[in-house]
Amino acid sequence: MDVFWSGSLVAADDTWVLWTIIIVFASASIYLEQNYKWAEKLSGPVIGLIFAVIAVNLGIIPTAAGVYDAIWDYCIPLSVVMLLFRANLKSIFRDTGKMFFCFNLSAIGTLLGVVVAFFALKNFIPELDRMGGILTGSYIGGGVNLFAVASSVKISETLLSAELIADNFVMALVIFTLLWIPSSDYFKARFRHPFQAKIEEKGVSKEAKTMTAVFWGKKEMSLLDIAMTVATAFVVATVSTKLAAWFKVALAVPAGGDLWSTFPAMIFGNQFVILTIMSVLLTSIFPKFFESLKGGQEIGTFLIYTFFVVIGCPALLKDVIFSAPLLFIFCGLVAFINIGWTLLCGKLLRQNIEELTIASNASIGGPPTAAAMAVAKGYGDLVVPGILVGLWGYIIGTPLGLFMFQWLSQFMDK
Repeated sequence: MDVFWSGSLVAADDTWVLWTIIIVFASASIYLEQNYKWAEKLSGPVIGLIFAVIAVNLGIIPTAAGVYDAIWDYCIPLSVVMLLFRANLKSIFRDTGKMFFCFNLSAIGTLLGVVVAFFALKNFIPELDRMGGILTGSYIGGGVNLFAVASSVKISETLLSAELIADNFVMALVIFTLLWIPSSDYFKARFRHPFQAKIEEKGVSKEAKTMTAVFWGKKEMSLLDIAMTVATAFVVATVSTKLAAWFKVALAVPAGGDLWSTFPAMIFGNQFVILTIMSVLLTSIFPKFFESLKGGQEIGTFLIYTFFVVIGCPALLKDVIFSAPLLFIFCGLVAFINIGWTLLCGKLLRQNIEELTIASNASIGGPPTAAAMAVAKGYGDLVVPGILVGLWGYIIGTPLGLFMFQWLSQFMDK
């Protein structure tokens, strides 16, 4: 038990071992998902996430390491580029409409969740008006807005650190829940589920043990295919990253500028904004070239599985219990009110369960987690819409977070 409480068996700078553990966890989750029906229902990404949570809380691996940052900084942009090789502007305009509507339902759910959680806990947590504003931004677009609002409302570093601990743990629970819902018999019986039905109607062959194995069946692929796919992904990701960095500097305004004047740098200085724009434009202008690339979906999806493993790494249960128990409740209330509100309104308005859950994911986690969920579930047509509505969350999350802070502050005891 000493290991559990005092540190990790594998050091944060033990790069080879950490990479090995992450790759093995991701590979094991794929194997289980494709060979066992119980694992398919749970889904591979959730299994990988659970592996990481267990390993962290048993003190085997650390909660933070350079390897985890490398996956966020390099693997995710590369995977998103590869998964956008099939992006089609016609399908984007056709399919994003529903997703956009569902996302805005989720954004309203976040606002309701913040209000409910604030009035339930305002007498027990200091600076909860600031925390309410930060969580509003965070759960309408993701971490980009979290730090943008946090730097504006001047919250104490101690409370912000505790919030990040609670938020990381809640995010793991949220992703687990949202991945499970579309495959659940309970929800399939009550919601439209055309994307899930499309996967299931293929059936399972004698050779394949699960429908996931059918979807990811063997495909002909050459060494040149892999080389061209990986090289193209690196070129697009690198150019996008450099362009975003240039825009961030070129569009920057002096310190103390108003919110709207900082928007251009915040949006166009974001790597995922430029990466998505470039990928969609290139695949639309040169469709034959990108359609000829093979292996992007497989390689990109494997990188996504490593991402889900890393998501579970900061979820150290003892820190939630001792450092941020009430903030855990606060974050949990907001997140699950978001999900509940989205599902309730979606049911009344006859929306598809797949778009509702991915929209909620985009709202709470941002574009990367929305894209990762769409890929992991096999909903290829929803990857780009999920990213686009997440980018919309980048635009509206920060001003809504600042507005919520101003409104809630009048209810705090002076």
